[in-house]
Amino acid sequence: MVYPESKSLAEFYPMVGGHGAHSYAKNSSQQRVVVDATKEMVKEAMADKLDFEVPGFENSTAFQIADLGCSTGPSTFIAMQNIIEAVEQKHQNPSALEFQVFFNDRFDNDFNTLFKSLPPSRKYFATAVPGSFHSRLFPNSTLHFVYSSYALHWLSKVPEEIQDSEPPAWKKDSIQCTGFVKEVAEVYAAQFKNDMECFLNARAEELVEGGLMVIILSALPDGIPMSRTTKGKTYGLSGSCLIDMAKTNLAVFEGLIKEHFGSKAVDQ
Repeated sequence: MVYPESKSLAEFYPMVGGHGAHSYAKNSSQQRVVVDATKEMVKEAMADKLDFEVPGFENSTAFQIADLGCSTGPSTFIAMQNIIEAVEQKHQNPSALEFQVFFNDRFDNDFNTLFKSLPPSRKYFATAVPGSFHSRLFPNSTLHFVYSSYALHWLSKVPEEIQDSEPPAWKKDSIQCTGFVKEVAEVYAAQFKNDMECFLNARAEELVEGGLMVIILSALPDGIPMSRTTKGKTYGLSGSCLIDMAKTNLAVFEGLIKEHFGSKAVDQ
């Protein structure tokens, strides 16, 4: 069975590769904080739920892990090490296990930087699996553990309604968070629901019986709009600066910044 990409590859934009000043590798401290903050929760969940007696595990000597939305590191390496440590603590004979880690991201992700940065003392075999995690990536019943941190908030596509410059589902002069527009929120929520359904259906086929999955996402308390959070205020300020720059007539900005439908956003 073929599982096509939801949009053409040219329309996706990966994290900045390499190790330069503007690269993801140099600007992912928040993602590292999330990995560290959730380390014990992940280990506790695995200690409680991981069962090597179920059919999907009992005869397996290769424990297969997938990090979906790995980018270029280094946070993914820390997360994978945490997972392997938790598996070894749970297994009665950890020395008998071998580990395979599948690093997944979009086709145009900088996998060269990722693999050049692999820890030399790692306890696993590393493999790249390019493609969208909103569709199938692995054969049936092959993964024992699926991990995704700070990645599933990226939608598979821009909702069609948002690309229409007519109200009510278009929010002019906003990249995110500034004010609440019900119609915009509903459009993005519908797209997110569809994407999550595709994601979960694909993983349901790929995980072995008894396999586990950890998904780490930002969340909001009920009734609290994004614009009232610290992150929302930061994005709102950044957005207003970009709008001012797009509207200015100063020659220094001419041709560099312009308004586009990608600036339409949602306060969810």
